[in-house]
Amino acid sequence: MYLRFGWVVGNVGLIGTLVIVTLGTLITFLTSLSIASIATNAPVKAGGAYFLISRSLGVEMGGAIGIPLFLAQAFSVALYIMGFAESMVAIFPVLNIKVVGIVTTVLLSLLALFSTKAAIRAQFVILGVIAFSLISFFFGSPIGGEGYELFKGPIENSENFWVVFAVFFPAVTGFMAGVNMSGDLKDPAKSIPKGTFMAVGVGYLIYMVVPFFFAYRADAATLVGDNMIMQRLAYWGIAILMGIWGATLSSAVGSLLGAPRVLQALVLDKVLPSKLSFLSKGSGPENIPRAATIFTSLIALVLVIVGDLNMIAPILTMFFLTTYGTLNLTSGIETILQSPSFRPKFRVHWVFSLLGTIGCIAVMFLINALATIVAIVFIAGVYVWLRRRRLKTTFGDVTRGLHLQIVRYALLRLESKKTDAKNWRPNLLVLSGMPTKRWHLIDFAYGIAQEKGLITVATILPEKGITQER
Repeated sequence: MYLRFGWVVGNVGLIGTLVIVTLGTLITFLTSLSIASIATNAPVKAGGAYFLISRSLGVEMGGAIGIPLFLAQAFSVALYIMGFAESMVAIFPVLNIKVVGIVTTVLLSLLALFSTKAAIRAQFVILGVIAFSLISFFFGSPIGGEGYELFKGPIENSENFWVVFAVFFPAVTGFMAGVNMSGDLKDPAKSIPKGTFMAVGVGYLIYMVVPFFFAYRADAATLVGDNMIMQRLAYWGIAILMGIWGATLSSAVGSLLGAPRVLQALVLDKVLPSKLSFLSKGSGPENIPRAATIFTSLIALVLVIVGDLNMIAPILTMFFLTTYGTLNLTSGIETILQSPSFRPKFRVHWVFSLLGTIGCIAVMFLINALATIVAIVFIAGVYVWLRRRRLKTTFGDVTRGLHLQIVRYALLRLESKKTDAKNWRPNLLVLSGMPTKRWHLIDFAYGIAQEKGLITVATILPEKGITQER
């Protein structure tokens, strides 16, 4: 918002910006509906999105999404910290960007390591800083002292609408920070829907108001050409810098709290090899996954030292979008199958869930088709790896229900069609009694069917001992 929102308004104009904000928020809102539906169906434990997906689509699909989700969150810690370090060095050139990044990573890691409550309280302080920066922006004044026409068009040779949409969309993807803390919530079934809807709603309100101030206070060329235009338009320019620092640090803390809990859940479900079992241990009354937090911090620290993360940043966005799309798909499938175990307090029609899935896929290809393909191939590879391991779980999934629904649909369709000699298939009833006693009958039937028909093995119960109703 601080660095690219003016660029968005300058390229597509006020109306175009409002359309982009609405489209982006529509996708996150549909995903929020699906999250609320899944979260109010059964008790939600630690693991956030991974837990919600794995308990419906199975541990293989959950792991295929959960592992990339953990990596995306761990890498995001480094991305946010590097963004903070770059802005600090821009203001204080004597500082070294890597030193600032390393020190910040260590301090935030210590905060997340020893007290989840303290880290969450720090988020409230950061929220206050961001609110202060917005107030400063709203009380600012136009460049030159006079306002500009609100509904003026974009600059000449402006970027394509969908290119601008792709740049803006990551700004609305932070609404799941609370979901990742599912294991630390007192009442997840109540807190997750409420918090997610509030995050989407407040974000939408802010993103719909801010463009009016940009459009009124500066011309399109200035908005496009100056990344720090928000600072120039604010009443207190330093407040915008504080807002930038607050936004990056808040996002880093959120990822540093969420990633270890996803990792902890993956290890507890034995998705990851047993050698990593030490990562599942929690400490203290808050059950802080300290080993997983240290592991996540080390990944972030290495990436901060390496420096350039621009190559992998688009792929990380795809991992997040894949998670959102899969959550929508999970809710849609559960609703369509009408599983007896799926009785959410917050009901959502399957059409909205599938629209959310389609929207996520469309946005992925609009943002970066190559990164989308790389992310899908990686997720597919993880899924195949987990399938080959034949993981045993203590919870069920929708797979059996899905297969049963397909079989039921196919049988009902067959009954409504006339049998024709051209496509006849054998459908044999074998009265074998105990199969082991008359296995030759089953073999004979198999020889006729040859895996191209159906064989039903049945036993006739004797009349003795059975009360018959007439």
